[in-house]
Order: sequence, then C-alpha cells, then structure tokens
Amino acid sequence: MNALVLKPGREKSVLQRHPWIFSGAVDQVSGSPASGETVQVLSSDHKSLGLAAYSPVSNIRARMWTWEPEEAVDEAFFTGRIQRALDLRRAVMELEQVEAYRMVHAESDGLPGLVVDRYGDVLVLQSLTAGSDYWKETLSALLMELSGCKAVYERSDVDVRTLEGLQEKVGLLRGVLPAGQQVIVENGVKFRVNYLTGQKTGFYLDQRANRQTVGQLSAGRKVLNCFCYTGGFSLYALKNGAASVLSIDSSADAIKLAQENLALNGFDPERAAWQEADVFTALRTLRDRAESFDLIVLDPPKFAPTAAQAERAARGYKDINLLGFKLLRPGGILATFSCSGGISADLFQKIVAGAALDAKVDARIVDYLHQGCDHPVALNFPEGAYLKGLVCQVS
Repeated sequence: MNALVLKPGREKSVLQRHPWIFSGAVDQVSGSPASGETVQVLSSDHKSLGLAAYSPVSNIRARMWTWEPEEAVDEAFFTGRIQRALDLRRAVMELEQVEAYRMVHAESDGLPGLVVDRYGDVLVLQSLTAGSDYWKETLSALLMELSGCKAVYERSDVDVRTLEGLQEKVGLLRGVLPAGQQVIVENGVKFRVNYLTGQKTGFYLDQRANRQTVGQLSAGRKVLNCFCYTGGFSLYALKNGAASVLSIDSSADAIKLAQENLALNGFDPERAAWQEADVFTALRTLRDRAESFDLIVLDPPKFAPTAAQAERAARGYKDINLLGFKLLRPGGILATFSCSGGISADLFQKIVAGAALDAKVDARIVDYLHQGCDHPVALNFPEGAYLKGLVCQVS
C-alpha cells in the first residue's frame, strides 16, 4: 500500500486522533497514490498510525479514515460508518418524527468531507474532499440502501473543492427525484426546500432548535429578520404570535420562496413584510429613519471560511451587530449568529461585545446557541463547532 511518512515529532495530532494531516507534517510519500486513494500513515520511525485519504494538492494532505492500521477501508467500512451515524442520531432524535435532518456530518461522523442531508425521501450529498470523491459512487449506493430513500442528489458546488483540485459538481447520483417541490414540516412549520439550487443543500438544518428558541421569544414583538433566506426565523416568529416581521435578504429567489412558505402555512400576510436589499445598506437606512424593533435576528452567510480571513470578517460582524444594537428598543433582544469556521466562539463574543460598546448600549447574554444535535462535534475535532449564536438583551 502507498504510504505517507511524517516528519519526526509531527505524529502528535494523529495520536490525539485529530483527522487532519497538513502538508508541512509530511516528510515523504511512498508510492504514487492517486487523489483520494487510501494511504498508510507512518510515523518517522515507520510505525503505522492508521489509514487516510490522500489529497495531493490540498494543504490538508491527508484525512484520517481510521486509526486502526489493520482495518480495511472498503465497502464494509463505509457501511459501518453510515449505519453508526444513523444509530447515533436515532439515539438523540425521534427520526420518524423529523422529515429533514443531517444524516452524515463529515469528520464528526468519521467520514471526512462527506455531508449528507435528508429531505423526506431525498438525500442531498456534498463531497468536499478528494477522499469522499474517490468513494462517492460506493457511498451514494450505501446511503440509499441504508436510508431507504428514493434518490441521492449531489450538491458539490462549493468553493472548498478547488482547494482539493476538484471541480464543482451538481446532479442526480442515484434513483428518481420526486415530482414537484419538496415540502418538509419542521416543528409544525411547513417549508418548500429547493435542494437543486438553494443555499448549502437547500435549507439551514443546523438552525432547527434555534428557530424554535427565537420563535418563542417573538410573541407580541416587532421583529426584524436579516439575511432571512427562505424565511425560517420569520415563519417561526409569526407562528409564535409576533406582532409584525420585516424580513430582508439580497436574493430575489429566496424572498420569493419565503413568501410561498408564508402562504403555505396560512400565516397572516399583513403581519409580514419582505425586502430585497443588501442587509448592510438596509440596516443603515432603518437607522437613519430612527426605526426600532423588539427582536432582531442576524444570521449572515459565512464571512470567514478560514482563520486567515477572520480579520476582514470581524469587521463585517462588528458592523451588522453595531447597527442591530442601535435599532433595538429598551429591553429588546438581538439573536446574532456566525457560521464562519474562521471565527471562534470567543472571538465572536468579543466582536459582539465591542459592537454593543460602540452602540453605547448595555447588553447581557441570556442564551448561547449552537448547531443542532444532528450536526455533532467530535471532541477530537473542535473545528466541527462552526455555528455560534448569542441571544443578547439590552437594558
């Protein structure tokens, strides 16, 4: 078998079961492994540390499949990993009562680079790395078999694939897609999901519990939902008795689908207003008009995919949170989020604290929010904790 030999003293992270091996830790590559092929990982004294997927162009040169040197990486291996992911979710969720959830969460489920979301009878797959791409046909067949779903659709149209030397790919992998738009029900709220071209795999499944939490704070309040996408937080607010909800997003398609979701649920359209606009510009306009709100949701897209982009992203987070605080009435609530992997929870809290200081408001954190239990975080892979949320109340 082809092998990857580490430099002296660089095996520590592998021994601590971190799945990433960076190029700077590699002393030599034995053989000529193809992109995504399985290689043996050896310490500098040639002791076997496990098996990994090789990526010849990525800064993350290999991702560990297993730390058991004698374990074969084959169809049986992937069957076991996928079944384990299903079993673990079944232990913490009533899967029969949930129509949409994350079935596989990459490294945290022992399947680096593989993301699989379930929407009814359709699985939407994202392959983010050379290893998951190498095994994609096997994985898609197993996913369909073990889930009982009718189709596997690929949404590997993400920038990170270029870091792996991979082209973006979209299309049906297996089965037959159901006719018409996919509709899911989440905590009693109906959503049409566009998994063909929508953001991520079509819906922000990681915010399920947070939508419920924020929705319950909305009763009787005047709500502003920024970066509303297809109306997740907006619909939960209306369901829970918000007096009014203004929803802003830069995407006309997202706003259109959000309005369809409003009608689908039969909520009062008089309590809902929609605005297609750049959120930063819209917030400044609302500030200049001296508008105010009881509850504001800030759920922007990823500003900093990596730590290298954190400084620029921090300015963006600071700006929107500063404007958010200025638009809150006394006693008002700001639910603010970051899904940027390059922004740590500690840094995000410092950014929000700085925004409150500049806005000249006294604010306190009343709740910490994070991704749902179907997006688990392996303790040996803290990078998996990407979604940070704060619920802040101003005096």
